[in-house]
Amino acid sequence: MGFTARFARAALAVSAGVVAGCSGMAMPKLDAPVPNRWSHAAPLAAAEPVDLRGWWHAFHDPRLDALVETALRDNPRAAEARERLLASRERFHSASVAYLPRLRAKTEDAIDPDASASFFVAGFDATWELNLFGRGTATQRQARGAVDASAAELQRVRVSLVSEVVRDWLELRAAQQREATLQAMRDLRRQLLDQAQVRARLRLAAPQAVAEAQADLAAADANLAEPRGDIDRLAQRLAVLLGRSEPDPSWLATAPLPSLGDLRITQAPADLLRTRPEIARAEAEVVKAAGDAGIARADLLPRLGLGGSLVWSTNLTTHRRTRDHALFSAGPAIDVPLFDWGAREAELRASKHDLKASVYAYRQAVLEGVADVETSLGQLERQRERQAASARARSALAAAERATATRVGLRLAAPAEQVDSQLALAQASLTLTDATVAHDLAFVSLYKALGGAPLPDQAKPAPPTGKEAH
Repeated sequence: MGFTARFARAALAVSAGVVAGCSGMAMPKLDAPVPNRWSHAAPLAAAEPVDLRGWWHAFHDPRLDALVETALRDNPRAAEARERLLASRERFHSASVAYLPRLRAKTEDAIDPDASASFFVAGFDATWELNLFGRGTATQRQARGAVDASAAELQRVRVSLVSEVVRDWLELRAAQQREATLQAMRDLRRQLLDQAQVRARLRLAAPQAVAEAQADLAAADANLAEPRGDIDRLAQRLAVLLGRSEPDPSWLATAPLPSLGDLRITQAPADLLRTRPEIARAEAEVVKAAGDAGIARADLLPRLGLGGSLVWSTNLTTHRRTRDHALFSAGPAIDVPLFDWGAREAELRASKHDLKASVYAYRQAVLEGVADVETSLGQLERQRERQAASARARSALAAAERATATRVGLRLAAPAEQVDSQLALAQASLTLTDATVAHDLAFVSLYKALGGAPLPDQAKPAPPTGKEAH
């Protein structure tokens, strides 16, 4: 057979391999069960819309914005997830060139069997496994599933990180407000005790009144322990989230609790499919399972390739090299599975079941995401109503306290009445603080449910998620 005929036959085999390589197991339809709209009533259309990628800016707190930015940059967990994503992208590159020709140079020493001579051998090996029966597509799906899973994990870490930073910061500010209010209440209890002691010395009150005032003051002192402990704990948690060994002293300075206004949620249910990390991870598992099934299917069929080598050898005994020591070889490489007691067929059936299971897991992830968002939307509205009611109650008690102060100024009421009114107002302030932070945290929970956080770094784009390269 001439060289032309051999070349034509090899080209035909390569063409057949490329065509066959584009066939493989089809991706299943995911059919995400996403509703057309959220069932809970949306806020007023005139309210401020919230950007999913920077939802924490709705608190209008520059300190909080800086904390989130620092955490995303310096948190070790986020850095670990970024590195794992970069590693999976590099492995995807390896998978994309797995079925391209490869060339290797090698050297070795060979001893003649009769031990009368020793040779030094150097040369090149070329191998090319043909992309047949969808093996290349399946390999790329496996690698792409790993990349998508790493990207989803990075997104999950960032979503969790941002939510934790915002939550801890809001709770820290709320704890500081509680401490300030409880300290004011403690001072008022001190005034009541002083008044009771004066009245007791004037025999205008029984000693029992002094004892009761002392007990109330001691209870007020005890109440301060909880917010102070919360402040220490939350400051330490923030330091860890920001990758620091100790809190920033400036965090401990009392400042107003950030509060939300009227907000409009613009994200549609379908946005969950591209933003919620749990759904992205489940979709990546489907892609990987499809790749595993494709490999199991291809393993039922032969593996074909082309190979060749060019070798020179030198007789180390005589230090002489002749033309007879240059060897060239080329030919097909064939690996045909014959009999393995049905192990490969069982693996294919198992892979198909795994693929179906991953589709069900994806749909479950979507359902859970929808339910999580719906629950968070309802909770946000209920906490908004609670905050509004608490604000009205505090406003009414503030008006009552001003009226009592006027009556005391006109000597129409005793000073103790004004202190009692001030204590009631302080208690209402505590209730309003609790309601405000609960509303804020419900907002955090909503955007965590929506998958709201910066998307993975796009400086080095991930592999395409559409059709696989062949």
